[in-house]
Amino acid sequence: MIDFLNTLSIYILPVIITIILCWALYKKSPAYESFVEGAKEGFTIAVKIIPYLIAIMVCTSMLRASGAMEILQNFLKPVLNYFHVPAETTILMVTRSLSGSATLGVLSDIINQTGVNSYATKLAAVITGSSETTFYVASVYFGAVGIKKFRHALLAGILADIVGIIAAIWICTIFFL
Repeated sequence: MIDFLNTLSIYILPVIITIILCWALYKKSPAYESFVEGAKEGFTIAVKIIPYLIAIMVCTSMLRASGAMEILQNFLKPVLNYFHVPAETTILMVTRSLSGSATLGVLSDIINQTGVNSYATKLAAVITGSSETTFYVASVYFGAVGIKKFRHALLAGILADIVGIIAAIWICTIFFL
């Protein structure tokens, strides 16, 4: 089965491209021109969203470098202990809404510190999978289309993240403790 999947993964992209090109020939549509036009639009959108991406990266770095995360972790420690939440996951809960790459870095740190089969690693993995990079998604997608007022969407996203984190804690407590 693994050999089949490896072979399939090698050939799937060329097959998809060939099917698309054959379909374009069949429909007599300008495939190359359409590709170039889409690439131009993608580049334009990328240039528009760069300021939003830089702002998110700076905010994430400032939170980690300032020591604010450690202060929050120490403040929430009694509550987290009551709900069987390892203190290491506090940073992950905060950074998850801001940046996916920061979250993956924190998750990697948790795995290296506590081990692959630890409760902290399992909880961190479930939290990562059950929440979204809300600020990143909002800034990129709303910035790409020029929407400036997205506070209600942002609040709904943050609420969804909080519910996802609470559900992750509850489910991990049931399954892994």
